[in-house]
Amino acid sequence: MRYTKMHGAGNSFVLTEDLRGELRGEDLHVLALRLCDGKSGPGADGLIVLRPAEGDEDFSMLFYNADGSMGEMCGNGARCAARYGVEHGLARDPQRIRIRATAGEVVCRRIDGTLYEVRLNDPSLIDPERPAVTERGTERCCYVELGDPGIPHAAVEVAAEELADLGALRKRGRALRFSPAFPRGANVDFYSPLGPGRVRAITYERGVEDFTLACGTGCGAIAVALLLRGALPEGRAEIEMPGGTLSVALRREDGRVCDLLLTGPTAVTGEGGFR
Repeated sequence: MRYTKMHGAGNSFVLTEDLRGELRGEDLHVLALRLCDGKSGPGADGLIVLRPAEGDEDFSMLFYNADGSMGEMCGNGARCAARYGVEHGLARDPQRIRIRATAGEVVCRRIDGTLYEVRLNDPSLIDPERPAVTERGTERCCYVELGDPGIPHAAVEVAAEELADLGALRKRGRALRFSPAFPRGANVDFYSPLGPGRVRAITYERGVEDFTLACGTGCGAIAVALLLRGALPEGRAEIEMPGGTLSVALRREDGRVCDLLLTGPTAVTGEGGFR
């Protein structure tokens, strides 16, 4: 089988096709462990397996974390999958690329050759002030689940100097990720405001069990937290992550947060094969 390695703002993936649906769940678990490990494979934050759509979408994607666990969806991964779909003839319309993920359908569009936008799954659960107990004490997080089943995120505002101390922040992120406050675990998004509609952020990702260079759904969760606090008067956030800047536009309607549009760069970094 062939694979393509891509990244979205530094968030890296190995993509492969299984258009006949021949690979079983246990095969994909092992494949994710093998390919995402930089010693036995190309190395990546996650594995994306492209399959035929079950409905009238262009195709479906299964997302596996680097530890072999299955994820509900991945924002940067969906943007990379959309570009792959356009460039490999799987997508019918580059302005409306429909992908079926475990968390539900996501719709993407090509803005230019490398810039892609994805409509993230709407939040199915928002708890603006969920307490999470760790050895530091009780921390207040904006807990957001995107999609159904939802991708769990805990957005935590920190001071700029805290964001710079990655050693201490990694320990804090690991503790929050496994807090009993989050029954399925959580991706932990630390962010620090830079100005109106602008923040610097980093995500401790569930399944990677460390920081990644960017997290698309994490940016969505941070934007939700900012919107609920009235910090996004124009409904748009520019989020600087270690791998690059991602943009999120969103809005409120009838008490709901909806229409989360994540925009950012994509890149193809290599291709290869495996048996």
